[in-house]
Amino acid sequence: MAEKRDYYEVLGVGKDASDGELKKAFRSLARKYHPDKNPDDSDSEHMFKEVQEAYAVLSNPDQRRQYDMFGHDSPGGSPFGPSGFQGVNINLDDLFSGGFESIFSGMFGGGGRTNRGRRGSDVLLRHTITLEEIYNEAEIEISANLSAACGTCNGTGAKTANDIQTCSTCGGEGRVVRQARVGPFVQQMVSDCPDCNGQGKTIRNPCSDCRGSGSEKREQKLRMSIPQGAEDGLRLRQRGKGEYILNGQPGDLYIQLEVEPHAWFERDGPDLIMALPLGYPEMMLGTQVELPHIDGKPLIIDVPAGAKPSETLVIRGRGMPRRRGRGQGDVTILLKLHVPEKIDKSMRSTLKDMLPSFGLPPNDVEDAVRREAEDRRN
Repeated sequence: MAEKRDYYEVLGVGKDASDGELKKAFRSLARKYHPDKNPDDSDSEHMFKEVQEAYAVLSNPDQRRQYDMFGHDSPGGSPFGPSGFQGVNINLDDLFSGGFESIFSGMFGGGGRTNRGRRGSDVLLRHTITLEEIYNEAEIEISANLSAACGTCNGTGAKTANDIQTCSTCGGEGRVVRQARVGPFVQQMVSDCPDCNGQGKTIRNPCSDCRGSGSEKREQKLRMSIPQGAEDGLRLRQRGKGEYILNGQPGDLYIQLEVEPHAWFERDGPDLIMALPLGYPEMMLGTQVELPHIDGKPLIIDVPAGAKPSETLVIRGRGMPRRRGRGQGDVTILLKLHVPEKIDKSMRSTLKDMLPSFGLPPNDVEDAVRREAEDRRN
């Protein structure tokens, strides 16, 4: 059996490491070896469990003192009982939010009440914007029914301040201790108080408007500026504007921007793409086309004489602002040949007269196909 590694070595810290240094080291290593990031990797699974065990002991002052004195040969045996450390289930979200602390703080009992970090749910809203609004980085206003502290009880959930009482079950600690005998040892487990849901307080007479929840739905107006070069699906966050929760932190509000389709532009990052239908005379003789543009200035498109269908023209610097960095994208115009759906007898006669000058003789079709293929490949 492999010799058990030193806990300080496992976390990569010195024996004089502070609580903050221990927490930082654990968080970094736990993310690195988490099973969700390393599926079907037995080595990472072992390292993840080893890191958990080291932090469980060193983050507890009493257990750390015991370990510093005796190492892994503590007179009382393993602090986790005869079966040793079995690992705990920690999700990746807890590693980012700090929710893992309560898991370890109750592992050996004692310690008094800790902050469970209760937090309301995040809320997602969708809001449609235009290319013009993105280009101008416009300020938008959104009205929505959002969760907020109850105006009647100021978010306490109680009818009056005197109706908020200390929980008699946990004595206001929010946590209860349960003892379990494991062989010759007594192990203490700490969990949320079932009567007050870990809050340490109970409400005798709840608020009649919010029925004790401490929250209500309220019409709110939100103002925000569209970020430079925002793209479809971008989410903007407003901290603390999500679900209000009694005796906890409110969640966040996310506004997802959805870009309304433009009349003729398609978007490719900062570049704008459009098709421009032209008649045969305009392609042969050349022309100039003017269109309204998202920047408020006319978009002038100069089509050269002899242009061909499927050719592209590029107007530099008239696209969307770049998401990061300076400058703007381009406008790319794809030329399309406009063919009338119906023609009258007079036009049909005119076209027949033009065949000798503009038509392609049947005997030249094969050579024309070859030349087209060569031009395309070159």
